[in-house]
Amino acid sequence: MVLRIVSAALLALAVGWQASAQDTTTPSPANTATRTTSTEPVTAPCPTDPTVSDRINANVSPFTDAVYNLVFWGPTVRQGRDTASGRLWIEPDRLREGDALTLAWDDRTTTFEIDRDGAVCPGSVAIAMGADAEATAANLAAALGDRTATADLVVRREARQLTLSAPTANRPTLSTEGNGFTVEQLDDGSVRLPFIVVWLFVGALFFTLRMNFISARGFKQSLRIVSGKYDNPDDPGQVTHFQALTAALSGTVGLGNIAGVAVAISVGGPGATFWMILVGLLAMSSKFTECTLGIKYRKIDDDGVVSGGPMYYLRYGLERRGFGRTGQALAAVFAVLCVSASFGAGNMFQVNQATSQMMDVVVPALFGPDSALNGMNWVIGLIYAAVLGLVVIGGIRSIAKVTSRLVPLMAAIYVTAALVVIFGNLDQVPAAFNTILAGAFSPEGVTGGFIGVLIQGMRRATFSNEGGVGSAPIAHSAAKTTEPIAEGLVALVEPFIDTVVVCTLTALVIIITNQHISTGEIDGITLTSEAFGTVIGWFPYILSVAVLLFAFSTSLTWFYYGERAFLYLMGSDNRAAELGFKLVYVLVLVIGSSMQLSAVVDFADATLLAMAFPNLIGLYWMSGEVKRMLDDYMRRVRTGELLEEKQRRAAESQPAE
Repeated sequence: MVLRIVSAALLALAVGWQASAQDTTTPSPANTATRTTSTEPVTAPCPTDPTVSDRINANVSPFTDAVYNLVFWGPTVRQGRDTASGRLWIEPDRLREGDALTLAWDDRTTTFEIDRDGAVCPGSVAIAMGADAEATAANLAAALGDRTATADLVVRREARQLTLSAPTANRPTLSTEGNGFTVEQLDDGSVRLPFIVVWLFVGALFFTLRMNFISARGFKQSLRIVSGKYDNPDDPGQVTHFQALTAALSGTVGLGNIAGVAVAISVGGPGATFWMILVGLLAMSSKFTECTLGIKYRKIDDDGVVSGGPMYYLRYGLERRGFGRTGQALAAVFAVLCVSASFGAGNMFQVNQATSQMMDVVVPALFGPDSALNGMNWVIGLIYAAVLGLVVIGGIRSIAKVTSRLVPLMAAIYVTAALVVIFGNLDQVPAAFNTILAGAFSPEGVTGGFIGVLIQGMRRATFSNEGGVGSAPIAHSAAKTTEPIAEGLVALVEPFIDTVVVCTLTALVIIITNQHISTGEIDGITLTSEAFGTVIGWFPYILSVAVLLFAFSTSLTWFYYGERAFLYLMGSDNRAAELGFKLVYVLVLVIGSSMQLSAVVDFADATLLAMAFPNLIGLYWMSGEVKRMLDDYMRRVRTGELLEEKQRRAAESQPAE
């Protein structure tokens, strides 16, 4: 079946290649409508029916919006203005005939369509494509002013950028069709402080203090463990410390570090980077605590298959304390949320951004800018889903083998390119850090001011490192060890690598190349790609491969997380449930590839961060147990007793002569 899917997708690619090489001005009548000109009708490709992507967004977006509003509930900490303002840019390299901008207010809608051949779709306002982006922007500004006077819309233009303002009561919104426009939605400046963000930040701060800054004093020992110094192949578990680390890192080092940083900077300004780094440092202690408990309460069946994670330490850890029913309820809630997050953060967001990079860079390079594949994101999603389906059949050992090779490779490629950009502009690095610090406490032009920057930095940092949400303990529970604290120490390296190191490198590249100034809130991965492209012209093509690897490894790891949680609910030996989850997971990849980024980001954030509600309750409850184990472990490290125990076990495992 998988081979058939791959074949069908490749056939679609072949058709797209052939179509792009032929004259595309005479489309099939079944898929066209009559465009209107000033003289006579011209047959041109105006779709009469919604596309696959349109249908997916129309049916899925209401659900994702509802989930986001529920999870990100919180009090308003800054009231809005009577006037909402926003911006849009003309993207000269991506603007095409037929690209459209729709402005909606109250119950009225007007669509403005880029026109080069004198034909526009019925009901659209023609915007003549000028000699350059500035001329096109001038034509659009004039049309907006003429057609929207009743909306009290004020339009100001500077080069290819338009600044829009309108009464908040009119509820103005912008939407686009095609890649020629970059939109920053009209906003009234009101800011809500989501409770989930405060919950995670307070938790990270609490565990940093409770464990006496283990992220600093235990870091050296963490590196010793990862190096294999304490490894014993006969210890219970399925993978080594290093493989467990790379499997978990593959779920965190990924598009959250590349696209996520770009989203944080485009929305919250450069100052969001500061809060991402701070939250990453604090999250190291949260990650340590949860992964220690993951090993402590894991279950290993007769076949050696490990089941672990918050579902188990919430249930059995609280049961030991006489709160069995509470533990069961929290474990079940976490499992449901984990399954949801596997579809949002680990599935839809990853394939969406990988597809975006492929469509922006690879498809135009291979098939031309006017290829018939434009807009057929589902084709990329179909191929992605089919290949991932082949790997997930192998389970955690297969996933660990793939990620242990992919993660170091893709990290090396990305970090090397980032360092090339940074060292090539070394004189600008101090100014970049000054920009970050200034923007962290005195932001300008950012919705919500200081609070807005803080929220964006914390959201993106948590999405990047997942500290405290409970995902990593599922992977770390499979490690071969008899020391829960040892695996907790391995786990605290993750936030340092993915947030403190990789996210900072990404932010510096974007700021040094001034992409945070010259562009608006474009698709996350596109902003990062353009930043690299200003220095290394060919790197967007390499980045496309790296992004695909990042996304693929993250999707693999989150498949494992979701499957473990689903089988906890349905029964670990339920083969029908296991197969059903695999099929649904693969199907959602195709859906995610075609959705709008804003809906995907909101749903991914909501489903991922919601896991922290039940998880942190359990961590608070059992933090004393972890502290006692930590004190005992560090004592044995100082006295040399731990290394002696390892040598003794190794000797006992040797066959007698």
